[in-house]
Amino acid sequence: MCSSDLRVRLTGGEPLVRRDIGQLVASIAAIPGVEDLSMTTNAHSLARLAAPLAARGLRRVNVSLDSLDPTRFSTITRGGHLDAVLDGIAAARAAGLLPLKINMVVMKGVNDDEIVPMARWATQHAEDTILRFIEYMPFDGRWHENVSAGEMRARLAELGPVEPHAEALGAGPAAYWTVGPLRVGFIAPLTEHFCARCNRLRLLADGHLRTCLAHEDTPSLRDLLRQGVDDARLAEVIRTIVLGKPAGHEAETDGGRFFEGVMTGIGG
Repeated sequence: MCSSDLRVRLTGGEPLVRRDIGQLVASIAAIPGVEDLSMTTNAHSLARLAAPLAARGLRRVNVSLDSLDPTRFSTITRGGHLDAVLDGIAAARAAGLLPLKINMVVMKGVNDDEIVPMARWATQHAEDTILRFIEYMPFDGRWHENVSAGEMRARLAELGPVEPHAEALGAGPAAYWTVGPLRVGFIAPLTEHFCARCNRLRLLADGHLRTCLAHEDTPSLRDLLRQGVDDARLAEVIRTIVLGKPAGHEAETDGGRFFEGVMTGIGG
């Protein structure tokens, strides 16, 4: 990745709970070479913050939305409010944070009956919305059963032909298809591994730079900076981490190792 093609995403936890989120967005947006600044959010505070953050340099948002049923949504999110999220999505659209990406983690027996309804809902705004279905990833245990991307596509065929999208949409792990006018992405870490084309680095709040969601055995850049290392040494450490990126993870649909840590602390 060259310096003129740097893409930065703020994830969490939930980034909108930071008191200084506006300042953080403006600071990152001002860095030379940052081509795209986006955020993954639960959108509960987005109705209030979408316009101010867009003014400070935020370009796009990904919104986590695992159900369109208010009661089920509250259960999955442990107390979340669907209306607040839908208001946040509307505010993001009005603020020009486009295209909107809606992320649904699909869990068998929990919300997999909403695959088709979610696509119908997203199709209402197909011109500026991309729906992404994510295979459930086993962090700190396997709490739910996985639904494969192949099965998701088979269910979506109820709405019409499910065809590969003609062009790339971003540089992330999703494989994109179309269902009528709607662009649909599938992030399938268990059944359709994308490790070979993954170029992401994740900088955690504690300074650890992770090259893979499944591995946490990397040093803390924060600790190195506090020890007084210079830029040359820091660059050497980062280069070593990147060159040591594992070939892939060992998590499988059935069996295999769990991903290390918890997703709320790692970010997506």
